[in-house]
This record gives sequence, C-alpha cells and structure tokens, in this order.
Amino acid sequence: MSYKIITDIIDNVEKVIVGKRGQIELALTAMIAGGHVLIEDVPGVGKTQLASAMAASCGGTFNRIQLTPDIMPSDITGFSLIKRDTGQMEFKEGAAFCNFLLADEINRCSPKSQSALLEIMEERQVSMDKIVHPLPSPFMILATQNPVETFGTYHLPEAQMDRFLIKFAMGYPDREQEKIIMKKGSDDLASSLGAVTDTGAVNAMIAECENVGCTGAIEDYIMNIVELTRNSADIKLGVSPRGSMALKRAAKAYAMVKGRDYVLPDDVKYLAPFVLSHRLMLSPQGSSKYADKAQAIRDILNVAVVV
Repeated sequence: MSYKIITDIIDNVEKVIVGKRGQIELALTAMIAGGHVLIEDVPGVGKTQLASAMAASCGGTFNRIQLTPDIMPSDITGFSLIKRDTGQMEFKEGAAFCNFLLADEINRCSPKSQSALLEIMEERQVSMDKIVHPLPSPFMILATQNPVETFGTYHLPEAQMDRFLIKFAMGYPDREQEKIIMKKGSDDLASSLGAVTDTGAVNAMIAECENVGCTGAIEDYIMNIVELTRNSADIKLGVSPRGSMALKRAAKAYAMVKGRDYVLPDDVKYLAPFVLSHRLMLSPQGSSKYADKAQAIRDILNVAVVV
C-alpha cells in the first residue's frame, strides 16, 4: 500500500520536475524518515518547485519564507500579543506552522533567525511565553541555499547542518529534458498539481518506517563508515551519533521508496554521501585532497567493510 502511494507521489511530482527522479526519491526518503532536506544549488534549477510539488502531492499545507537579513525570528516561529478587548495574550502563528516549509536561501538570514529554526527542526514545536505550541504533523523543512554566491550570506553553524537529514543538489537537466521544460513553459506549475494522498497517509508511512528491517550486520556497516570518518587524517570533525542514527533511519525510509521492508547494504552505500557529508569538517590536508566532502565519504565507502 505504501509503495503505491510513494510511486503515485513520485509520478505526480515528475509532472513538474523533469528528469530528477533521484532527487525526488531523496526528498521522499527524508519525508518518510521524518527528516528535513537542504538543497544546495544555483538559482533556477527547480528547488522551489520541488518543495511546492511535494506539498501539493501530499495534500499538505505549504508555506514559503524568503530568508533575508531583515527576517526576524518571530516571522518564522510566531509571536504573542495582547488582545485589546480582553487583555489576554494571544499567539499568532509564524510561517513554520504548516506541513511543508520552504526556507528559501536559508544562509541569507541572520544567525539569530537561523537559531529560531533549531527547536522547530528538532522538537517540532515552538516555545513561547512558557507555552509549547506543537507544529502540524507531518512537518518538514526544505531549505535552499546558493553555493556560488557568498556576498551577504551567513554560514550555517555545524549544529544546524547536523539537523538536516539529507543534503543534495538538483543539478542541470540534460539537453532533451530542458527542451521538455521549455515546452511546458509556465503553464504546468506545482501549484496546479492535485493531491494523490493526504497527510494521514504520510504519517502512517512515517510510523511504518520504524518497522522496516535493519539487521545487526547493516548497523555494523554503518558504524564502520562512521568510525572511519572519526579516525581519518583527512577529516577534522567526524560524524556524530546523530549522524549514524540518521543514516540508519534514512536507509529504512529509502528501502520503502524502493518497495522493500528491509535494508540492503547498497541502500546505506548510496545514501551515505547525502546523509553524512554535511555533518563533517575536512582537515587542511583533506581540503587540499578532496573537491568536496562527499568525495571524502565516497573514498571511505571504498574501504568500509560490510560484515
């Protein structure tokens, strides 16, 4: 049943996002695992469309917030005000109160506003005036950032990067795919998509993910990879226990996306660069050796042993 819903979502999103099935599967993997996604790529490759199409396909509420330096934390979380007629405090919800939140150009907002996302991402709630306001379920952040332009940006702290389950790039379409996109023009937008499921079914898939089989051998394989990141001279800061748990959770969700109720070592190997690379820091030696962090993970995968 879940696999049918998953394929329906993918097929629906592909009506808007052409030739990016792998990226759609990664976004769905994060959703089923109950995690968040960071999409790092140049403008105009479909990052916003992917987030909007995901929300439309799942029948969830969708909010977009353009994160500029003048955005305040209250714009994201909400704020309390006193009602003039009663004198009582009233909470006004911010942009985060939705099922799918597109945090566009997350590295352009101030560190103070970035920190407002920490509780939201981890606890899925907003604490205001000693009152806890739960966010809707499911709740997922799809954040974007431009890796090329650094003027007027603020580096995301490692603690925040660690809260994104998966990081990936959209990439340019090939020639034939781009011709299809040009023919579609602006008439086939994500906002025009109909829902193929609902948030209740999404919550059921998230619960089902916990029951996907993951053997001790798979867990040992994950630990072998993680320990190699901690002991490599090329890596200054290795993957934390949160990272190892994230890789296991993502592998279980990805198995569901592929129509299985058990995890294969190939699931872990495929996902490791997307789940782990943004959680580590390269040493000076590693920075000169590798073009990016994902390449360091791929080298580790070449020597990590499957028990």
